Amino acid sequence: MLQRLAFLIGVASLLVVASFAIRATSVPNTRAQGPVVVELFTSEGCSSCPPADALLQKFDQQSFPGARLIVLSEHVDYWNHIGWKDPYSAAAFSDRQSAYGNHLRLESVYTPQMVVDGADEFVGSNSSDAQKVFEKAALRAKIPVKISGVRREGSVLKAQVETGALPADLRRADVVVAVALDRAESQVNAGENAGHRLTHVAVVRALVKAGSVGAAQSFSKEISVPLDNDIATSDLRVIAFVQEPGPGRIRGAALEKLAH
Repeated sequence: MLQRLAFLIGVASLLVVASFAIRATSVPNTRAQGPVVVELFTSEGCSSCPPADALLQKFDQQSFPGARLIVLSEHVDYWNHIGWKDPYSAAAFSDRQSAYGNHLRLESVYTPQMVVDGADEFVGSNSSDAQKVFEKAALRAKIPVKISGVRREGSVLKAQVETGALPADLRRADVVVAVALDRAESQVNAGENAGHRLTHVAVVRALVKAGSVGAAQSFSKEISVPLDNDIATSDLRVIAFVQEPGPGRIRGAALEKLAH
């Protein structure tokens, strides 16, 4: 009888805990969703990169407590010599990754590598490390950034970019604009991923410095970014962010899709 009573008490306790868990998960998240920029340095010539590409797509689709993840896929060109030339690769992305490596004092850069808000890096397929870094990044105060009037005029993308004033601890920052494909696919015929069809999200096709802003100043400018004629307007997104020189920490960001 005592054993049965103990069992019933245990079951009741579990039901209370389960009920609390259900109520806790059903409470909506009311915390402001601050922007967190996630840059993936990747390559279609790297066999360990597809899992990171898939993880970035997951981050692009899911919400994270306290953060709005803004993802960028930047394809480096230093894998191109081993049999497959990545059609989305550019030396500029390799240079940006190297600059991060110097700024973060890394012994070397690698693929796949994720850099979050220009401040933290880890292996791009490691979801556990990603969650820890996102939690830290979500706590940082961000400068407001706004993108408006996004449109395409022939082979040029135009938009108005505005930011809030720099905080007291920041004397100067760059305003950077990226234009990225929503999605991209490749049938890889050579190299380490030969025979595989790879998919990507937010593939950067242009990355430009729109200007700089000084201490306690804000930024407002209409930017123009040249585009290849074969890029469909409906496939594009525009990202703008405020970044410490270096490149250093990203202090604010925004994303807008093109109006069809």
